[in-house]
Amino acid sequence: MPTRRLGWSVVKTWSPVEIPTLPLEQRGGPLTVHDTATGARVRTRASDGTARLYVCGITPYDATHMGHAATYVTFDLLQRVWRDSGLRVRYVQNVTDVDEPLLERAERDGVDWRELATSQIDLFFSDMEALRVIPPDHYVGAVEGIPDDVAAVEQLLADGTAYPVPVPEDEETVEGAGRVDYYLDLSAQPSFGSVSGWSRPQMMEVFADRGGDPDRSGKRDELDPLLWRAGRVGEPHWDGGSLGRGRPGWHIECSTIAQRYLGTGFDVQGGGSDLIFPHHEMSAVQAVALQGGSPFAQAYVHQAMVAYEGEKMSKSKGNLVLVSTLRAEGVDPMAIRLVLLDQHYRTEWEWTADLLERAQERLRVWREAASRATAAYPAELGAQTVARMRAALADDLGSPRALAEVDAWAAAVLEGQQASTLVPDAVDALLGVRL
Repeated sequence: MPTRRLGWSVVKTWSPVEIPTLPLEQRGGPLTVHDTATGARVRTRASDGTARLYVCGITPYDATHMGHAATYVTFDLLQRVWRDSGLRVRYVQNVTDVDEPLLERAERDGVDWRELATSQIDLFFSDMEALRVIPPDHYVGAVEGIPDDVAAVEQLLADGTAYPVPVPEDEETVEGAGRVDYYLDLSAQPSFGSVSGWSRPQMMEVFADRGGDPDRSGKRDELDPLLWRAGRVGEPHWDGGSLGRGRPGWHIECSTIAQRYLGTGFDVQGGGSDLIFPHHEMSAVQAVALQGGSPFAQAYVHQAMVAYEGEKMSKSKGNLVLVSTLRAEGVDPMAIRLVLLDQHYRTEWEWTADLLERAQERLRVWREAASRATAAYPAELGAQTVARMRAALADDLGSPRALAEVDAWAAAVLEGQQASTLVPDAVDALLGVRL
C-alpha cells in the first residue's frame, strides 16, 4: 500500500479500487451538477480531458460517521461518472492533521495529538477501503503544506491584503514566534460572499461555532479569517519564515493545497454543506487573492447533512452512527454504501435501522440476480438498463434513480429473463457496489 509523509509521520493512502471496464460503444455524461455559488445546474467542463476535483478531508479526532461517509461516497460517484464519460480524473483531498478540535480531543483523552491523528487516519482509510471509495491521487496533510502556507501569507502581506494583530498580553508565545497573528483583510476582497451567497447576519450566526473568532480584539472586521497563528506555549508550532514560528489557520491549507496540485479554476470543490461557510468561502477568497483574481473553482458541490435521532449527526453532539462500528457488527459495507446511494446528495435525510434493512434486502436481491447472469447471454436487457443508469447519474448524480433501474433489472432476471454480466459490471463501475 503506498505511503506518504505528513510532516510528523508516515501514513498510508488507502488501496486502489479495481473498476470493471464497460463497453466503449456508449459512454455516460456529460455530467451536470448543482453549483452552490450560482444556485444553478452547470455542466462540468474538463476542457483538456482531465477533470480536477478537490474534496475537503477529515480532521482526524474521531471515527468516520455516516455524514462523512455520505460525502466521500458522493464524490466517489462523481469520479466514476467522469471516468465513465471518458475523462481522466485528478483528485486531491487534504487531511487537517493539526487543528483546535484535534488538540482539544487529545488533551481531553490524555494522548499525544499525533498518535490520535494517526490512529484516526488509519481508521478512516480502512472505512474508505471497505466502502470501495477510489483514493485521491494526492492525499495531503495540513502539516505537509505549511511551507506553501507560509509563502502564501508572506505574499498576501506584501500585497497589502493581510495584516498583523497583536497576540493578547496574557498569552505566552514560544521563542522565535513573535507577538502577532496574521489575518486576511476581507474589505480588500470583492469576491467575498460569492461562494455562499449568504448575508452578513447569516455569516455571523455560525462563524464562531465553525472555527471563527469574531470577538478577537484588533481585527479590522469580525469575519476576517486567521492566516497564521503565532506559536503559543504548549501548542505545536513550525518554522514560519518571516512570520515567526507558529501554525496556519484552518482555511489557508485548502487554498494552497488546491493551488499546488490542481491549479486555478479547477472543476469541482466538494464537501459537506456545513463547509459552505466559512470554510469554502474563505478558502476561495484567499485563493482568489493569491491568484490575482483568477477563480478558485468552477463549481461548488455540497453534500447535504445526515441526521440521526432527530438532529444533525455530528461529533460535537455525539449522535454518531460509525461505519467502523457497523462493520464490526458484521454489516456488509456494500449495504452501507447502498443506503448512502439511495439518498440524493442534495437532500437532507436521517439514518434509520429501516434504511439499512432495506439496503441489505436490496443487496441480497441484486446478488441473486447477478448469480444468474452470464456472458453467454445477449446483452439487450442489460444495455438498456445501463443506458438509463448513465442518464440518471449524469443528471446531477441521480443515484436513487440509478438504483431503481437496477431494481427493475433484477426483478426481470429473477422472473426468468436472460441477462448478461453487463449490469453487474456497471453496478460495480458506476455505483461502486460489488455484487
